[in-house]
Amino acid sequence: MSTLENISCNRAFGGWHKRYRHTSSTTGTEMVFAIYLPPQASGSRKVPVLYWLSGLTCTDENFMQKAGAQRMAAELGIAIVAPDTSPRGEEVANDEGYDLGQGAGFYVNSTQAPWQSHYQMYDYITKELPELVEANFPVNDKRSIAGHSMGGHGALISALKNPGRYLSASAFSPIVNPTQVPWGQKAFAAYLGDDVEAWKAYDSCELIAAADANDRTPMLVSQGLSDEFLAEQLTPQRLKQAARDNGYPLVLEQHEGYDHSYYFIASFIEQHLKFHANFLV
Repeated sequence: MSTLENISCNRAFGGWHKRYRHTSSTTGTEMVFAIYLPPQASGSRKVPVLYWLSGLTCTDENFMQKAGAQRMAAELGIAIVAPDTSPRGEEVANDEGYDLGQGAGFYVNSTQAPWQSHYQMYDYITKELPELVEANFPVNDKRSIAGHSMGGHGALISALKNPGRYLSASAFSPIVNPTQVPWGQKAFAAYLGDDVEAWKAYDSCELIAAADANDRTPMLVSQGLSDEFLAEQLTPQRLKQAARDNGYPLVLEQHEGYDHSYYFIASFIEQHLKFHANFLV
């Protein structure tokens, strides 16, 4: 089991926000994640966990510092875990663009050089990190997952690819059809190669269309209608249609005037936490 190094510790709403560094066997690098432990996580009591996946260019700090999630998490008794968005370091492949390389792991397992050595983010977030968290903190095995933009993509595919592993999933402004939009096409061509069929394994629209009738994870998606990436990169109506066609329990909420920023996330994060609490608590 990886050794955890505590980087920082801050009291918040009766609980604790902590950041840790560890050597990942999955990515072959040092990885950083944050965890908020609510006040209920004390003594012998264990609490459920919401995993939060952030978007392009972000680290664990963006959500934890900007979303204002801790107050409601403390009230509901839910821990929040926020990993980084990619492996990092001098030895880790990178790109000049903000939408590929470090800070842009897209939560896939790369199969192509030079990325495959470290960019195994899907296995990291769905396997190694939960095992590490559950072995070292007062949490139980009740999990949900959420995210924003690229992280919304990661949250939805993680739930869809692992029926029963997450009790619920939600996303703000997710990239729902990456095989058909510029952000996804650039990243998938680099990480996964030229076989477009292989890309579909990480596409929420493809996964939700093919989901088995017995595999149903409740999902909530929030989208701002003033989001500058709405038409070209996000295309939420495609996910709504795929869910409708397959009878999948997806709720898509669209909000006038809201954009792609953390102002949007902060405005509705309490709703998302309460949504997850319906299944976790």
